[in-house]
Amino acid sequence: MSRFITFEGTEGCGKSTQLRLLADHLSRQGLQVCVTREPGGCPISDAIRQILLDPSSAGMDSKTELFLYAAARAQHLADVVRPALERGEVVLCDRFSDATVAYQGYGRGLDIEQIEHLNREATDGLVPDLTLLLDLPLETGLARAISRNSDSSEDEGRFEQEALAFHQRVRDGYLTLARSHDRFRVVPADGDIDEVATRIRHAVAPWLGVTA
Repeated sequence: MSRFITFEGTEGCGKSTQLRLLADHLSRQGLQVCVTREPGGCPISDAIRQILLDPSSAGMDSKTELFLYAAARAQHLADVVRPALERGEVVLCDRFSDATVAYQGYGRGLDIEQIEHLNREATDGLVPDLTLLLDLPLETGLARAISRNSDSSEDEGRFEQEALAFHQRVRDGYLTLARSHDRFRVVPADGDIDEVATRIRHAVAPWLGVTA
């Protein structure tokens, strides 16, 4: 059985922190866990990540952005995700193809059917088994993200510089995806870290057959 779990959400939702907490929880129960992220996760995809997230890339054409994400995803799957799944590991991925639909489709206004076709090409049809959507009010998430990036050596500021209306479209897109696919679990992310971690463990436990 494939064990591919993705974390999705708007800026500052806490998914990266929660992914690490879940990885620790599953490891303590004896599961082999692969933690990875998109864009990135391997050297070629990390190089693409630097281009995509650099604030100096603000003038990037939306289609260029779309194809770069697809290229990074194809390499990441070949180098990291598929080998880990073949070894029987639980793969926890910080963003995946749903992010492209939410950000480039709903956010940028690109054709969603074309994006879904490109995603299928890049992934050879691989779909997550479980997707955790961490949802919280936009203003809260953006404030968190700006605070995080001011204290971090890794600048992911290009998307935080977008207008609030862009982020609202992305959030609405994610919620539309969640209503359309049974693999989604929407997790309220506006509590403290421990509260959110507990919600996530309860969402994952029955599916993996572990204790929460």
